Amino acid sequence: MSSNNQSLAMQRIAKLVDENSFMEIGSLVTARSTDFNLTAAKAPSDGVIIGHGLIDGNLVFIYSQDATVLNGTIGEMHAKKIASVYDMAMKMGAPVIGFIDCGGIRLQESVDALDGFGLIYAKEVAASGVIPQICGVFGNCGGGLSVVPALCDFAYIEESKGRMFINTPDAIEGNRVEKCDTAAASFQSENNGCVDGIGSEDDIIADIRALVSMLPLNNEGDVYTDSCEDDLNRACNSMADMKADPRFLLSELSDDHVFFETKKDFAKNMVTGFVKLNGMTVGAVANCSTVYDAEGKKAEEFALSLTAKGCNKAAEFVSFCDAFSIPVLTLTNVNGFKNCMCSEKKLAKALARMTYAFSSATCPKVNLITGEAYGSAYVAMNSKSIGADMVYAYPDAKIGMMDSKIAAEIMYPGADAKEIDEKAADYEKLQSSVSSAAARGYVDLIIDPADTRKYLVGAFEMLYTKYVDAPEKKHGTK
Repeated sequence: MSSNNQSLAMQRIAKLVDENSFMEIGSLVTARSTDFNLTAAKAPSDGVIIGHGLIDGNLVFIYSQDATVLNGTIGEMHAKKIASVYDMAMKMGAPVIGFIDCGGIRLQESVDALDGFGLIYAKEVAASGVIPQICGVFGNCGGGLSVVPALCDFAYIEESKGRMFINTPDAIEGNRVEKCDTAAASFQSENNGCVDGIGSEDDIIADIRALVSMLPLNNEGDVYTDSCEDDLNRACNSMADMKADPRFLLSELSDDHVFFETKKDFAKNMVTGFVKLNGMTVGAVANCSTVYDAEGKKAEEFALSLTAKGCNKAAEFVSFCDAFSIPVLTLTNVNGFKNCMCSEKKLAKALARMTYAFSSATCPKVNLITGEAYGSAYVAMNSKSIGADMVYAYPDAKIGMMDSKIAAEIMYPGADAKEIDEKAADYEKLQSSVSSAAARGYVDLIIDPADTRKYLVGAFEMLYTKYVDAPEKKHGTK
């Protein structure tokens, strides 16, 4: 259905959508400006293919940039075509997927092209929280264009040719590409906080298809549900042994052991992603202290502490889930905050942002305490105090102000080792045990790790019809 069937931009679309489902729109649009003899250059579709198609039968709207047209630059009509995709998607309540491969602003169109950039930004902001926005960066995405994937809900970068940057590496004082390629997919994925994954073009397109199939099409639809053939009462094996890496726990408790992780390389001490429970999509946020490789060996280890990056990652994910009424599950295993100069500069604000996200979210919220839950770090991780609907805990979980021995040393300065041990034992029994927290109503049920799936399925089914009448206000400030 396109005049550019052989272009790479169209080939990417063909890989993404169900076979023969794509319908192109605006194929006859071309550059409008005549300055600098621009009309002499051929500009089919003005360098961007737009239209709609199906992913597993779900309607999606798509734009795909063609880097072979006018060096892949964005001009006035190019930007207006992308904006029109958003207009149609908003009317139909369907996700927008963008494939970016761009040389930047078209110099021959100057302020018209700049206005087009602003128009794209405005459409993304208007669509935020209304329809899911996903993008894949397959070529250059520099300068102001890098705001586009940052405004999307999910973004991917092709591992070899994809490049995302505000300033090119050579433009950064004291740097060069050979020293540190700050535009590389790996660098951006690990550092900028808006990249969900890197990989080959085919890997990224497969991830986007899988993601669309897990998400609601818009903020007014039901939480995405599907049929479930997995046993709802299936025992979850090795949960207690593998709780340091929540990726294992989430895979084990999810339907058919499927866990779709987001922002994989960023703030690895905080894991976010989606699971299915009896066919219902559930967003998951979890503290992580260990990363295991494919062979089950420890690849990385982290302290059980909150970091600024981890808090920001969690906050953004929870806000997305709440906007689309996706239930949220937290796996809590944390005992404090990262202790360093950098944390003192950034952590308070990030912690406030995460606390705000959990507390203000009106979607169903369930917290599972798998290990330690100490101090205000625990409180911020979707505790009962800030609005969790249900809180479960494993029998060996520790919940309280701090480690019992540290508490004893503070309360009894100068005491000998024997007395400290005795007081620590008393403190743990009275103030830091899971049974003590349950007795005060802060934990709803102490469950066996093997029964995790059964109880979580039941909790989210019970919370399916949850409704909260929030106070009237324009918006919060965090």
